[in-house]
Amino acid sequence: MTNEAKQVWEQMLPLLETELSILSYDVWIKTIEPFEVRDGKLILMAATEWGKNTVNERYLPLIKAAMKRVNSLLTDVDIISKDEKEKFAEQAETYEIKEEPIVTTAEPMNINPKYNFENFVVGKSNQLAVAAARAVAEEPGMRYNPLFIYGGAGLGKTHLMHAIGNAVRTSHPRLKVLLVSSEKFVNELVKCLGQRGSGSSFRDKYRSVNLLMVDDIQFISGKMATAEEIFHTFNELYDANKQLVFTSDRPPKNIPDIDERLRTRFEWGFTADIQPPDLETRIAILRKKAQIQKYNISMDVLSFMAERISSNVREMEGLLNKVILLSQLNETMPSVELAAEALKDYSQKEEGEITVDDIIDATCKVFGVRREDLLGKRKTRDIVEPRQICIYVITELLELPLTTIGNIFGGRDHTTIMYARNKVEENLSQQKIIDDVNNVKNMAYKK
Repeated sequence: MTNEAKQVWEQMLPLLETELSILSYDVWIKTIEPFEVRDGKLILMAATEWGKNTVNERYLPLIKAAMKRVNSLLTDVDIISKDEKEKFAEQAETYEIKEEPIVTTAEPMNINPKYNFENFVVGKSNQLAVAAARAVAEEPGMRYNPLFIYGGAGLGKTHLMHAIGNAVRTSHPRLKVLLVSSEKFVNELVKCLGQRGSGSSFRDKYRSVNLLMVDDIQFISGKMATAEEIFHTFNELYDANKQLVFTSDRPPKNIPDIDERLRTRFEWGFTADIQPPDLETRIAILRKKAQIQKYNISMDVLSFMAERISSNVREMEGLLNKVILLSQLNETMPSVELAAEALKDYSQKEEGEITVDDIIDATCKVFGVRREDLLGKRKTRDIVEPRQICIYVITELLELPLTTIGNIFGGRDHTTIMYARNKVEENLSQQKIIDDVNNVKNMAYKK
């Protein structure tokens, strides 16, 4: 392992962790070891040949995007297996390994290359939003400006934003595209307000783009300085015929505590909602995601899974990944029995699925705390411990990215969510913590 490869990989890991589910990150990414930088390429080593092939098939574009963010001088990524290590090392003598300076950046990954229109399954529940998103991608700033997409968690809103960004980058490569979470926007604004003279660079960043997309805009609720900055950014971009896209878990009229001027601007262009997919669409989604992973799963297994998760595409993907992983570990084909086994430890109960709200409500009942305190900023011990238990149970039962969980808990950074999860894991030897976790789970299942 060379120092440069290690440094680059360590800087890439936080970027990848925020883009993947905990299961995918822990199983496929965290187990990779940096090997070396050779001839302008970052060489990474997977534990097995199977792991190498899986990472190449599923995650290579995402890894390359992270590498470019960390070190723009590197040109490519190669994945090898441990079995190939000695053979690969022997070839090193024929190469002149050029040590390049590491160029770091505080920017997160912007547009995720794995989310595009081609792998987004269209059904009755989302066809209007998809049509509007495609129109925006074809003619940014000319039609449906702003585009406001709303719907529940895990239904594809963020996927559509990335799809717009990828399409615009392909068809309009000269346009400057920026996708940002409301959490990042708030954090950068707070940092800007705390540093004299940094206001102009902040405004230059957000007002010089041709396409600005802000995810989970509902989290600006009650943040007056943020809403004010978005209002002025909106006006400047809109007046210049620059495209704006927003997503939210609710329509503009239902976002509380925001300036009425901003609310009406959200409604100026086109507002589209995404509803939970019907059974036929859920089966099509699972089939598409299995095809992307180059895995053949029979229709009866897909139908079994689709019937048991009805409202969250992200949870469906998590269940699919678990079924595939179990089949690979057991060296068997995916079956209904295997899917049923996966469901036992998944976010399901006998009559429907467990949601984030189920776990939050269960935590409130077990600990006797208020929902607004659990999700809010209070840091007293009687709130912090239930909050950490709640976060741990969510990460254990649901396949949600850390950034999504952070947004649910008042716009917290993903590192805060990691800390809470790890804190509970460290204390699972204590009977009280074990009882608290089990009580929350049992209450959620009974809800």
